[in-house]
Amino acid sequence: MGHQLHTEIHIEAAPGVVWSVLTDLERYADWNPFIVSSSGRVEVGERLTNRLQPSGGRAVTFRPVVTAVEAERTFEWLGRLGLPRLFDGRHRFELTATPEGGTRVVHGERFRGLLVPLMRRSLDTTTLAGFEAMNAALKARCEHVASSAS
Repeated sequence: MGHQLHTEIHIEAAPGVVWSVLTDLERYADWNPFIVSSSGRVEVGERLTNRLQPSGGRAVTFRPVVTAVEAERTFEWLGRLGLPRLFDGRHRFELTATPEGGTRVVHGERFRGLLVPLMRRSLDTTTLAGFEAMNAALKARCEHVASSAS
């Protein structure tokens, strides 16, 4: 049983700027309306502590493992609810430089497990809205940082 969420946004800032904001976990509370706090090291095999605050929902803390890091390109983690294959989420950010000097950010998550069909409606509404709110906030933060540096 699987399901995937996919979002994209164009940010008028270089990949290095986007990467620095996205991987500065300690500052998530300053700008991120969806993952309102995060801690840990952005290194493969490390465990993060993320606190999600879905709009209109109950806050939840989870501890995913970082599964991919490629500076200025890819940041990914795998979170699980209980046992493997019950409800697993592989959350991924992909950054691509654009010819204009900006960054295309693909932000999504692939869900697998027995509980996915039961959670699908919430994933397609609340979770997707959280991703989109995070994208908009990331864009605003990065573009502010980029314009302040010029």
